[in-house]
Amino acid sequence: MMFRFLVIAFILLLVEVYSYQVVRTLLKSKWFLYGYQVLSLIVFVYIFYTIFNYDRKVGQTHRSLFALGLMLTIYLPKIVMTVFMFGEDVVRLIAGSINYFIEYDNSPEFLPSRRKFVSQIALGLASVPFLSLIYGITVGKYNYKVIRQNIFFPDLPDSFDGFTITHISDIHSGSFDNPDKINYAVDLINEQNSDILLFTGDIVNAKAEEMHPWIDTFNRLTKPSFGKYSILGNHDYGAYLEWDSEEAKAKNFEEIKDLHRQIDFKLLLNEHVKLKKDGQEISLVGVENWGKHFGEMGDLVKASEGLTDKDFKVLMSHDPSHWEEKVQHDDKHFQLTLSGHTHGMQFGIEIPGYFKWSLAQYMYKCWAGLYESAGRYVYVNRGFGFHAYPGRVGIMPEITVIRLKKGQNIA
Repeated sequence: MMFRFLVIAFILLLVEVYSYQVVRTLLKSKWFLYGYQVLSLIVFVYIFYTIFNYDRKVGQTHRSLFALGLMLTIYLPKIVMTVFMFGEDVVRLIAGSINYFIEYDNSPEFLPSRRKFVSQIALGLASVPFLSLIYGITVGKYNYKVIRQNIFFPDLPDSFDGFTITHISDIHSGSFDNPDKINYAVDLINEQNSDILLFTGDIVNAKAEEMHPWIDTFNRLTKPSFGKYSILGNHDYGAYLEWDSEEAKAKNFEEIKDLHRQIDFKLLLNEHVKLKKDGQEISLVGVENWGKHFGEMGDLVKASEGLTDKDFKVLMSHDPSHWEEKVQHDDKHFQLTLSGHTHGMQFGIEIPGYFKWSLAQYMYKCWAGLYESAGRYVYVNRGFGFHAYPGRVGIMPEITVIRLKKGQNIA
């Protein structure tokens, strides 16, 4: 662990040296340069002091969130500058070598001087991630978007044609810091007036107590005519903390499960319920977390016991890798799976209908929005809250409204 931190510290010091070259090339004021060096040192020390003092028994705090956000906001732009300045050094080295060894120019300065316009370009490009990350922390993390999605199924019971589902995921209540924004989001969910409200896991970052200040807020969620149902996510198992004992960990897990009852959600633990309308029914199936990168508590066989491939099923499974690895190939034909988990990495670019990119796509085939395979669908919600980086850039917090439609999907 210590070696890894030292490597990171060395890299960031190298980034500091190179980014300083940009500032020194563009600005000649001695006092400004001293001030820049002092401020950079303070930020560097603060970030690494916070990292070294991270307590795995406490977990993520608002202070650690701030430190990570500060590190990304400061160092990502500086890395952009470093790439440019390092590239310029390569060019300068080549030019100096040609002058010295080929043209036999034995001038005192082996390397040509830095070019101001290169530093200007580097600074201009670095301002893009800097401003974006600032926006993500101050505005983006609570910039809730309602995304509507119609999905067509030829085997949907006629009575459920037009049935609406409001889907939220990844609340991560331990990261919240603005009650007004959360109240606004709750109102936005209520305004959708859907037939059912589904939540696909990660109610906390790690500890049940994180949700306690928000219970009254989430109790304002209106109960639709078909109810409110939920499942567990990977963070709900307390696996990312060091516990004093297995008993303490187990107690926290039971308290997390009880949180769902306290906000009037029916928690489905590898089980299913029947939703009935006008003499017809569909099955809502909920599994515990099953993830390619985190445990396999989800038991699809147990959860769907008694169901057949002829039954219309909506599956709630937190991690979309479950759909990728298991669900889409299951003989029982789960028509629709609802997931979350990825957050879209809270950073990316989306132009609806044209372009979608995030680092999440290199970890998950299905990372945001709707995906289909052989008539089986998975919808991956981009998440309600945030975790680690205290912001969102390009990938906004999402409230999904899915309308089930009878018929063939229109390509």
